[in-house]
Amino acid sequence: MNVAVVGLGRMGAAIAARLLDRGFPLAVWNRTASRAQALEAEGARFAATPRDALAGTDIVITMLSDDDAARAVYLGDDGLCSAAARGRLFIEMSTLKPETVRALHDRLRGHGASMIDAPVSGTVAPAREGRLLALAGGDEADIHRAEPVLAALTRRVIHAGPAGQGALLKLAVNLPLAVYWQSLAESVAIGEAGGLDRKTIVETLADSAASLAVLDMKIPAVLGETAEVAFDLASMHKDLRLIAETAESLGVDVDAASAAFRAYGAAVDAGLGDDDAVAIVRHTELRQSER
Repeated sequence: MNVAVVGLGRMGAAIAARLLDRGFPLAVWNRTASRAQALEAEGARFAATPRDALAGTDIVITMLSDDDAARAVYLGDDGLCSAAARGRLFIEMSTLKPETVRALHDRLRGHGASMIDAPVSGTVAPAREGRLLALAGGDEADIHRAEPVLAALTRRVIHAGPAGQGALLKLAVNLPLAVYWQSLAESVAIGEAGGLDRKTIVETLADSAASLAVLDMKIPAVLGETAEVAFDLASMHKDLRLIAETAESLGVDVDAASAAFRAYGAAVDAGLGDDDAVAIVRHTELRQSER
């Protein structure tokens, strides 16, 4: 089974590397071609355009930064939506608005292609190790067709419903995660203002009912002991915007997400957008120091 990966950011590159490691013949494309060099050295074929990535492939994975990037890659000049897409299965793994996914799904179907949305829960390390959680929307037959690729990348696939429902479930998953890191930042700020040591605060949280599954792994980042970026703060801010827009379209109030959106936006404005999302703790600390 020949696969293409379109979009080689942190997650796209990790997914592509995993597929190469599992023996899949692979084509790759990225707007910045230099990001493909390491994958080319391992045997991937670099495509000059998204459409060129379709040549000889059975399944095309897209992992793109946002809705605008997805529309450009699918619908732009030399994009994926063309007669060359016929017969192929697309796995859209980006975090997008459900209506964007549905529109792309319908356009591809018009070209004789199939598509599932399968955004993932998990960051770079789980992608490299094949331990992602896929949140899939689309026809059951298409999800079954994608199984060999998804089995290489994930520990579990949840079928959320028809096209777009995987995207909706991903937003639902990311909402409490974003709010958690913001609440942890405020917890640290309160504790430190009262004289507690940050290490004591976060290690206690990790061993309490207030823990999150990934908190233990994030303690070094919270303490400033590592600068490794698994999921950048700007992307979390973008996801919160999608959550707010989707909630508004559904008539749902999301007060906690709205507050977190403002906080992450201020952190992006302060220059922390490229840092890991837990840098929201550092931003909250900086705000306190300015008072």
